[in-house]
Amino acid sequence: MDSKRFVLLQSLKGDFIIMSEEGIKPNFSELARLYGMDRHTIAKYWKEGDIAYRHVRGSPLDEYAEIIVSKLEETVCTKTAMYRWLKRTYPEFPGTYSAFAHYTNRKGIDFKKSGNTSASHVRFETDPGKQLQVDWKEDIKFVFKTGEVLYFNLYSATFGFSRKHFFIFSIGKGTYDFIRCTLEVLIKAGGKPKEILTDNMSAITNHHTGKLLPEISQFSKDIGVKIRRAKIKTPQTKGKDESANRFIQWLAPYQNELEGLQDLLREIDDIEKDCNTKPNETTKIPPNKLFKKEMEYLSPIPNKALMDSYIQGIITQKVPQTQLIKYDGAQYSVPKKYIGRNVRIVPEADTLYIYDSTRLIAVHRKAKVNTINYSSDDYIEGLRSSISDHFEDDDIRKMALENLKRLERIGDDTDE
Repeated sequence: MDSKRFVLLQSLKGDFIIMSEEGIKPNFSELARLYGMDRHTIAKYWKEGDIAYRHVRGSPLDEYAEIIVSKLEETVCTKTAMYRWLKRTYPEFPGTYSAFAHYTNRKGIDFKKSGNTSASHVRFETDPGKQLQVDWKEDIKFVFKTGEVLYFNLYSATFGFSRKHFFIFSIGKGTYDFIRCTLEVLIKAGGKPKEILTDNMSAITNHHTGKLLPEISQFSKDIGVKIRRAKIKTPQTKGKDESANRFIQWLAPYQNELEGLQDLLREIDDIEKDCNTKPNETTKIPPNKLFKKEMEYLSPIPNKALMDSYIQGIITQKVPQTQLIKYDGAQYSVPKKYIGRNVRIVPEADTLYIYDSTRLIAVHRKAKVNTINYSSDDYIEGLRSSISDHFEDDDIRKMALENLKRLERIGDDTDE
């Protein structure tokens, strides 16, 4: 028995002695809450007149209890999200999800839930290849380890038959963001469905007329996919894609944990992979497995020239040793591993999205002419690769951040 458990039981034994001397009958339920034990066990100890230490075993999860409670004080997340975070953050974390769920229930650890749990949700199935349900997870606030705050959106798309999920990172959520993200999903999926089902989001609907925006109607015709808006309170609503929101909640435990944007993009990719490889609650089959069948019913995606025509000002560049690509008189960084490869630069409003094929690898705000814009992640990575034999990691990080400040000052001087 560990020392903490021994001290706890000693304290309980002391309470028993006091109650016995004063003739007080114990409130077993209250003591169970106070000591984190089963009330029947406490009642048994009282009746036996002593605490049988040999019968009491601590849980291997006890050492993580404070970590769990501390994390829940920082953020609201689901039990599944917490278990996933613990397993990834602490490789030695013991036990299955069911054991974790039982432990947290027994300890009374509160995972706050949102939504109306009493509402009825009937199941509605769609044929393979028929429907892609899409939505925005809007205005997500994410705080990095450095204290930097990023607000972003996730375009969430789910194929109705297989429940295959796709999550596309986006700074904006306008009409062309919707088009760009839809095209990225079709490219990643390797085919297109008969229809796309969404709600009356402002990115696609004129709220004065109630009709699709002209740009969306033309887009729908060009790609040969009907874009349909869901009717409220009918079985055909976007329940399958909205259920994907619980996977997005898996990001919650990573607040204040990730270094920068590259870590965040990587985590979003990992969440997409994980939710497609675990069995779906309804079908009991992993979405990836069912998607192999659904792909047989998808139509070929539009030709590349047509898709590129929808992404204004698309540019392809080879990444030099500096890790900097050029756009409109300024330079922007990408991760070191893309040196020597061709990347796509997709400008959208005040944002640049940089892709390696269909994979988003960097996002930058458009900057002033003649400025050099390294993300701290990219700069630290590049500096580390060239001087790591001579300096400690903390020193490299400090030098990188100091040099980035100098580059910012040079940009300000140039602008003047």
